[in-house]
Amino acid sequence: MIQEDTCLKTVVVTGATSGIGLAVARVLAARGFYVIGVGSNQESCDREAYPRPHRLNFIAADLLQQSEVKQVAEEIRVRLVNGELYALINNAGCVRSRYMTTEEGYEHQFALNHLAGFMLTHELMPNLIKAGGRIIMTGSGSHTGAKIMWDDVMMTKRYRPLRAYKQSKLCNMLFAKALNDRYAAHGIRAYVVDPGLVRTNIGNKRTGWLVSLIWSLRKRAGVGPDIPAATYEWLCRENEAPKGFYYYMCKERSFSRQVTAENAERLFALSERLCGISYDRTDKRTEN
Repeated sequence: MIQEDTCLKTVVVTGATSGIGLAVARVLAARGFYVIGVGSNQESCDREAYPRPHRLNFIAADLLQQSEVKQVAEEIRVRLVNGELYALINNAGCVRSRYMTTEEGYEHQFALNHLAGFMLTHELMPNLIKAGGRIIMTGSGSHTGAKIMWDDVMMTKRYRPLRAYKQSKLCNMLFAKALNDRYAAHGIRAYVVDPGLVRTNIGNKRTGWLVSLIWSLRKRAGVGPDIPAATYEWLCRENEAPKGFYYYMCKERSFSRQVTAENAERLFALSERLCGISYDRTDKRTEN
């Protein structure tokens, strides 16, 4: 479905059929944004009863697969009015209890929690620049205990699920840092939202029984997805882009000392190689 009201600002939300993503998609649609949600499969995109369906539509794509990231980007571009994308919310993520790889051979948490958003942002960057848009990553306070395993980012030798997750959340921070350093002059602002402990099923999907049990017990102490959704809505709603970088409950939060320009650029270059893309070529295409 093509957007009907050209006055509406378009926002893309990945991982939008459950948990935080669904809450964000709903609140943005209710606030008057036109929302394109990305779900992992057609069944998840079809089964929910969504409010204001004329402002909230879904596309199915398995973002673990780079071929599907490119395909969904093309579908998104078809739905944009005047080629403008106001905000991209890279929310899709996963937890794994054992080592699993994509068809490219990339560890699942690194691939979905970081590379999928990195690649989708690249594909949609001209549309974001045209709108002076915002890019928001779903992060985690657990990034503060992480370092990038530069010698083995896929952790093929000694895989530890929690370490892999923390590394992927640090990647979110470094990616946002690099985007702000590179694209501030284009009117782009990148953010990371720490949602805190939230009652979602992220730890129950494709995990072993022990991890699933631990997560089921732990998430009882969490808040509902609507609570962190308010921060994403605030970042999109503010007419003047907030100047901060890392937010929790609409307030700036301190972050790891690992978030440096050097680490950000190193990860950026590595991610380009792993995705077979070049942001520089996208920049040149945008300028022409």
